[in-house]
Amino acid sequence: MDSFPWLTTLWLVPLVAAGIVMILPTRSQQLAKATALGAALVVLVLAIAVAVQFDRGGEQYQFVESHEWIPAFGAGYILGLDGIALALVLLTAVLVPLLLIAGWQDADDRARRETNTYFALFLLVEAMVIVSFVALDVLLFYVFFEAMLIPMYFLIGGFGGAKRSAAAVKFLLYNLVGGLIMLAAVIGLYAVTARQGDVFSAGTFDFRAIVAAASAGELGADPALLNALFLGFMFAFAVKAPLWPFHTWLPNAAVESTPATAVLMMAIVDKVGTFAMLRYCLQLFPEASSTFAPYIVTLAVIGIVYGAVLAIGQTDVMRLIAYTSISHFGFIILGIFAMTSQGQTGSTLYMVNHGLSTAALFLIAGFLVSRRGTRAIAAYGGVQKVAPVLAGTFLVAGLATLSLPGLAPFISEFLVLIGTYTRYPVAAVIATSALVLAAIYILWLYQRVMTGPAAKENEKIRDLVPRELVVVTPLLVALIVLGVYPKPILDVVDPAVGHILVTIDKQDPAPTVAVTDGGTHK
Repeated sequence: MDSFPWLTTLWLVPLVAAGIVMILPTRSQQLAKATALGAALVVLVLAIAVAVQFDRGGEQYQFVESHEWIPAFGAGYILGLDGIALALVLLTAVLVPLLLIAGWQDADDRARRETNTYFALFLLVEAMVIVSFVALDVLLFYVFFEAMLIPMYFLIGGFGGAKRSAAAVKFLLYNLVGGLIMLAAVIGLYAVTARQGDVFSAGTFDFRAIVAAASAGELGADPALLNALFLGFMFAFAVKAPLWPFHTWLPNAAVESTPATAVLMMAIVDKVGTFAMLRYCLQLFPEASSTFAPYIVTLAVIGIVYGAVLAIGQTDVMRLIAYTSISHFGFIILGIFAMTSQGQTGSTLYMVNHGLSTAALFLIAGFLVSRRGTRAIAAYGGVQKVAPVLAGTFLVAGLATLSLPGLAPFISEFLVLIGTYTRYPVAAVIATSALVLAAIYILWLYQRVMTGPAAKENEKIRDLVPRELVVVTPLLVALIVLGVYPKPILDVVDPAVGHILVTIDKQDPAPTVAVTDGGTHK
């Protein structure tokens, strides 16, 4: 298992393929598309091979690769995979080929070179996201965490709606500010390790070494400094996630992008932010995480309710779905900072399930908008009469988004709420209101768009074609299968969550049980 560089191969395949796609002749558009899709499928096969070999009861980090990178700075090329990273790598590997198929014609009406660029940028994002999930060196993670902004900026600003340039600039500025603050925190963390000569031979960016020192209380830094470093990391991840009130770049970026690009951003790229909260914020700064957890939980609950309420008031179908993601990211962050096994397991599962449900709902809505030419909800009505398959798949994806029992998001949302209730009962109760709000915005959206008499302009809307069914069907099947049987993901995630809780010295709160004499016992 350790002899072959599985993780390096995972990210080099899309990176090299992106270069090949870019240099292909402009007249070879179909070859460029096929090359990109073929590379994404190879990544999927490699990810499945890694998952099959992953030992659920083995070491915390597996498939470890460690080489010198910048020895003068204590930075190494160190990769490793735990169960949480494995789940997100698999999500990435599954979604990217489907997004390439969904966006097969997105750049066809542009210059030929732009078609090659469009598909190459998708592969670049995939490569950088995978490195971010498997990096075990803080500087290596930071480099790719920031680098993925470049291809995403060009995907948003180069393709999509009329206001795409402004949306791309807003996306870049928000994330760059977060990244620059994080850079200061990364440098500060290195300085802390460099001062501990009795613990480290020199300054280091080795994540595992720093975590071991932090959990043993050997970093020796002032608690106020560690709090500041935590906030530097957390701010960057909160912007990327996005957490309220750092979310305002997301709706514009999602609406002005092509549907495939928007899903790439919300379902894959933004997960790097929530994943990094689990890996870096909690484990590098366990005491600071505990100190700020109540405040972050408060922001998460506000985001949950805020996103759901604003979704109800939207008149743009794509913007409505974008606001639902803000609410869902609130649930993910809530579970992370509840610091319970159920909460963090639910959050990791929610990252996967949100990726699948958002991809399905946003892509189907995108297929509808491309037929009708407008995002205005009021322009629709009666679509289920002329495109029953489109309407039916939209309904299933919508029901998954509102966490209907039997579909995948329900289990993750239930785990998050149960895990949160044991430590923050008031926050859990308030967050539960989003279940009702979700039913309102999804069912009301379906009623306005799909039911009733078909307007004259909607009578010629065609149903899903085979290419679109190839995209939608696996997503809906996955939502149903994971809604009934999530055990395969939970089996690899649970040990990783257990390691995190041990590292940050947190235990699940013991349940309080009422007894007959009016007292309580634990």
